[in-house]
Amino acid sequence: MTTLLGCIADDFTGATDLASMLARSGVKVSLRIGVPKEPPKDTSAFEVIALKSRTMPVSEAVKETRAALSWLQDAGAKRFFWKYCSTFDCTSEGNIGPVAEALMSDLKTNQTIYCPAFPENGRSVFMGNLFVGQKPLSESSMKDHPLTPMRDSNLVRLLEPQVSQPVGLIDRLTVAKGSNALTMELEVTKNKGIAHIVIDAVANSDLEVIATSCMDMPLITGGSALAMPLPELYMSVGLLPSETVIQKKYKFGARSIILSGSCSVMTNKQVANIIESGAISFCLDPLELAENGPEMALRWLGVQDFLVPIIIYATANPASVKSAQNKLGVAKAGEIVEQALAACALFAQSVGVRKFVIAGGETSGAITKALGVTKLDIGPEIAPGVPWTFSYSKGNEIALSLKSGNFGDETFFTQALNVLEV
Repeated sequence: MTTLLGCIADDFTGATDLASMLARSGVKVSLRIGVPKEPPKDTSAFEVIALKSRTMPVSEAVKETRAALSWLQDAGAKRFFWKYCSTFDCTSEGNIGPVAEALMSDLKTNQTIYCPAFPENGRSVFMGNLFVGQKPLSESSMKDHPLTPMRDSNLVRLLEPQVSQPVGLIDRLTVAKGSNALTMELEVTKNKGIAHIVIDAVANSDLEVIATSCMDMPLITGGSALAMPLPELYMSVGLLPSETVIQKKYKFGARSIILSGSCSVMTNKQVANIIESGAISFCLDPLELAENGPEMALRWLGVQDFLVPIIIYATANPASVKSAQNKLGVAKAGEIVEQALAACALFAQSVGVRKFVIAGGETSGAITKALGVTKLDIGPEIAPGVPWTFSYSKGNEIALSLKSGNFGDETFFTQALNVLEV
């Protein structure tokens, strides 16, 4: 099938989040891990390419994203969606703005929009300011993010240093007037030469207005929730035939493992909840890993039967994370943990585990790469933006849940394990 919408995400959990939102429509969605090495074939109407580019140097992120765009163009896509986190994770150098401008250049378009709002998960944009629940972004736990600490809530201010063209805002007063008013205002800003438009959204109805106005844009950028209305909009104008996908029934047995590298506030709560619920746990210490590698964790795994919930985690509070980063360096501390969790995933797979619940974007990237996963089919949703996904590794069917740090409630890990049949 010719691809109608080509999507690029800057991390793996974000890609599954986006694929989950699109799959709510019942239309088949394919998720590719990294830019495929082979030319497109057997493609879906919606193709999502998951990159690991959020914290890459800008030049590398731009290069990878352009390669993804080229593959999606070869698949037939004429419309594109650049997906980043609903907390707009970035630095003053990028990568959101530089990647967007590179895509705009390649697509020869002179305007795009930015809307990371995800109301179901408490992310809203009002007067250009991003809120997490009732807190401005800069007052939320994201202010202490180990890789992209967010110290400003204003998206216009965050974006301006990253791009070369003017940045503007269309606020909710315009969005509330409907898609025609928004379309007219976008045209006004385009005539003024404003290339980058931040748009307010505080409810799903706002996202529907924005998607309706922007569905024909060559490039839309935003959080996954903005893509959710697109399938039905495409169907309504005859661009997409309605095709309901009957989910294949998978059974993966009782053995499972939870691997958590995220240090978000919610993941800390989720780790505590599953341990209090009786899970057997092992805590990774980055300093110990730096000295001895993952052997202790692997020996511990070797005596588990995996018939009760097992969790290996490096999840910690901001002070502990900062202490490890000060001693090892930010990049090194993260890399050590990711490699250890990937090694644990490979060991678990070798003893028959087929269900993997993974918390954290960087962790998800490291583990899917280690397992040799290149394509995922989207399965049932566990929580908004977090589905089970199905793939193959070493000839075996496996199930993976790739969770962004702050998604899900405190009982997410238990919920995830209960969704799939044994």
